[in-house]
Amino acid sequence: MSGFDDNPFGEPTIENPFADPSVQQVARNNNAQIRVDDYNPFGNQPASGQRPYTQPNNEPAVMQPTEEPPTYTRSAQQVVQQPIPVSLNTEALKRRQEELERKEQELARREEEMRQSSYNVRRNNWPPLPEQCCFQPCFYQDIQVDIPLEFQKIVRHLYYLWMFHGIVMITNIIGGIFLESIKIITVGILYTLLFTPFSYLCWFRPAYKAFRSDSSFNFMVFFFIFFFQFVVTTIHAIGIPGSGTIGIFTAVGIFGTTAWSIVCGLIAVMVALGFVFAAAADLFMISKIHKMYRSTGASMDKARQEFTDVVLRNQHVRSAASNMAAAAVQSQFSQSNNTPSNRY
Repeated sequence: MSGFDDNPFGEPTIENPFADPSVQQVARNNNAQIRVDDYNPFGNQPASGQRPYTQPNNEPAVMQPTEEPPTYTRSAQQVVQQPIPVSLNTEALKRRQEELERKEQELARREEEMRQSSYNVRRNNWPPLPEQCCFQPCFYQDIQVDIPLEFQKIVRHLYYLWMFHGIVMITNIIGGIFLESIKIITVGILYTLLFTPFSYLCWFRPAYKAFRSDSSFNFMVFFFIFFFQFVVTTIHAIGIPGSGTIGIFTAVGIFGTTAWSIVCGLIAVMVALGFVFAAAADLFMISKIHKMYRSTGASMDKARQEFTDVVLRNQHVRSAASNMAAAAVQSQFSQSNNTPSNRY
């Protein structure tokens, strides 16, 4: 603590700082080692083109690392993430495989039919009759091939509706057998034999060709005949006495007090409901198809133009027209030759 007792504002105790013994000792050692008079700065200059000589240090240079190097890790960009397989249902895969196999077999069958047919003409396949039958199919029908994709559903519904009409007519005959009505049986058989094939020819085939080739003429034919079909089915559903069909009025009059009359009445009601449902389906289909037809911008003028083109392209019509024209010219020429000339 003696150092703190001195007066800092007094005279310094050491007048000459170089008079310190430690400083003088260091100065003597330096003078002994290096003498300024003997130093020659140009004595150890290397020759031109040589690097200056540096006294090597025997101790190797060692750099102490301040931090430990990080451990090696693969970059996130180098890591390729493998896609995670999605677990699929085995039954769904089997169903998909079976569906693909069925489609492949169907395509192979169609290719075989086209290859076997002459001039690439498709063989008729409707009605589906066995090859041993004496009758052969009259039409070619394949909705999946002929009809555009957006119209396939409605064409199938039309085909199912045609089949439903045939089923209702057959049930009408069965109902006549239960009612023991000869008139209903005979008229029902006549209706079934006439309406079933003619309905296919007169309104289903025009609708099929209309949707296949966007034909306004076939649409007009379909609308006219299918509306007549709707009117006839409505009359059958009403059940006018003596019409030969079991309708609502006929079914209501059959019910009686006995068990057999109740059974016959229930059968008659089922047949009448079948006619009612067929008439309602006819009305729904004709309104829906007419709406689709009008949305395409078709009109009666287009149908008339198509009819004219079809008639003019028909070879038989053209040959008949040419024969008539030739006959008219020949008759006119003969008349001109038979007319006596005026002489003056």
